[in-house]
Amino acid sequence: MRWKFEEEQGRVTVRIVSYNIRKAVGLDWRRDPERIVAVLAEIDADVILLQEADKRVRKREGVLPRDILCDEMGYQLAEVAVRPDSHGWHGNVILVRQGFPIAETRRIDLPSAEPRGAVSVTLAEPRIECIGVHLGLNAAMRRKQLAVLQDHMEAADHPVIVGGDFNEWRRGTDHVENLGEVVEPGPTFHSRVPVAHLDRFILSGAVRHEASFVHRSELAARASDHLPVVIDVSLDAPA
Repeated sequence: MRWKFEEEQGRVTVRIVSYNIRKAVGLDWRRDPERIVAVLAEIDADVILLQEADKRVRKREGVLPRDILCDEMGYQLAEVAVRPDSHGWHGNVILVRQGFPIAETRRIDLPSAEPRGAVSVTLAEPRIECIGVHLGLNAAMRRKQLAVLQDHMEAADHPVIVGGDFNEWRRGTDHVENLGEVVEPGPTFHSRVPVAHLDRFILSGAVRHEASFVHRSELAARASDHLPVVIDVSLDAPA
């Protein structure tokens, strides 16, 4: 396992990345899934939260090379899809490093006039839930979506981390802070000249923010119109 164990403090550290990959279409308007995979390899996260990882029409098939991610890079795909050709649900995909036991996966229905939603994976040891989201473009609808997420997080008896594209252009208007500790690593959109803090994390429960950053490699600047955001968190190690 890649998770670090701090023996003296009895804590483990996990790295999570959230990345809107725009269906693997880069700034050169080429669909290049292996370029996205290469960006993910640069980050080497334990949990990967992706948005726009499935096409939006017809079969809504996934755009990523599952064989490379699973067979070569050692990830397992959280089973949240309802269509046989999809990787996720409404484009939201979660990948977890193989060897980390998954206790539960689920889809979280969010109110929306668009094909939006949230997906969740709960790990068994240490018990932590990671939720990937892609919220709507309308501010009033986003507030309704955040209210559903808040209810879900408040009902949890374990630490929860939400990551994704929140689509909040005017910071502070959606009251995201009501859900927990908000971590904004930096501007992520547009990847050519990042000015908007659209991608972020929310932490709830007994989990500690250790470090976070926007991944700004030369490859990431071309692979999508968003840059990935990365967070390292720590929590109590299982007994």
